[in-house]
Amino acid sequence: MTQSGEQAADWQRQLASGLDAMRVVLDRAQQVALVGYLQRLTKWNRSYNLTAVRDPKAVVSRHVLDSLSILPWVDSGPVLDVGTGAGLPGIPLAIARPAVDFCLLDSSGKKTRFLRQAVSELGLSNIEIIHGRVEQLDRRQHYALVTSRAFAALADMLKASAPLLTESGRCLAMKGALPSDEIARLPLGWCAELVPLEVPGERARRHLVIVQRDHHQDGEA
Repeated sequence: MTQSGEQAADWQRQLASGLDAMRVVLDRAQQVALVGYLQRLTKWNRSYNLTAVRDPKAVVSRHVLDSLSILPWVDSGPVLDVGTGAGLPGIPLAIARPAVDFCLLDSSGKKTRFLRQAVSELGLSNIEIIHGRVEQLDRRQHYALVTSRAFAALADMLKASAPLLTESGRCLAMKGALPSDEIARLPLGWCAELVPLEVPGERARRHLVIVQRDHHQDGEA
C-alpha cells in the first residue's frame, strides 16, 4: 500500500470510530467521500494556505467530526455556510445530508477555487459555491439555516445574515470557549440557545450557539 493509501486507510478508521462514538450513521459511500475531501484538502494545503491544521492525525477530528457535531440541528434547508473557508462545516454536512441544498460562501478566491474543484471531483450535486461577501448576497429570507465556524462575533454574523433567513430560520454558530459576552450583545428581538458539543479526539471545549428570532418577545410587544 502506498503512503497516501495508508493515510486514507488510517483516516477511514478514525472516521468510523468517531462516527460510532457520535452515533452518526453514514453509509460507505458517504465515508469514502469524506476521506476523499480530506485527501484533496491536504493536497491543496501544501501549496495554498486553506487551513491552519497541518497534522494528518488531527484533520479527521478537527475538520470532519467537528463539522458533523452539529448534524442533529441541520434538519432543514436550504443552508448557507458563511465564511466557509475550505468548506467547513459545509462540505461534511452536505455529504451527510444529501437531500439538503447547501450554499458555501467565501470571499477568498483561492478557497472557492478549491471548493469548486473538490465539489466537482466528489460529485456533490447539492452544493453551490459563491465567491463573495455575505453582505452582498441578494437572497432575502431564502435560507432556513445559516452555519458558521469561527466566522465572526455573533452580533456581526447576525447583522449580515439575518436578512437572508426565513422568518423561522436559525443561525448555527460554532464556537470554542463559552461565548457568554457575545450572547449578551445579541440585538433585541433575537434569542440564543447554547449547546455543548462533544467531538471525539478533541479536548478543546466546543459549543454550538443557536440564534433565532424571539417570537415570544414579538407577542408581548
